[in-house]
Amino acid sequence: MKATVDAVFQDGVFKPERKPDISEGERVRITVETVGQAKPDDILHLAACVYQGLSTEDIDEIEEMSRRRALFTDDHL
Repeated sequence: MKATVDAVFQDGVFKPERKPDISEGERVRITVETVGQAKPDDILHLAACVYQGLSTEDIDEIEEMSRRRALFTDDHL
């Protein structure tokens, strides 16, 4: 079986963010790939690109869908 498991390296041990679907004591092979943190400037740049190339009508439609969807979140119940 091959799976990707997100984990944090803490106190010299890899700690999975969720329990993996393997049996206790099962031997595994771990390949480590660090996941970079997004910088505030990167997030701001991505946000600025969201509506790039869309018409005013398209933007209005997307924002209206977002407002309707917000009515169904736990915050509004």
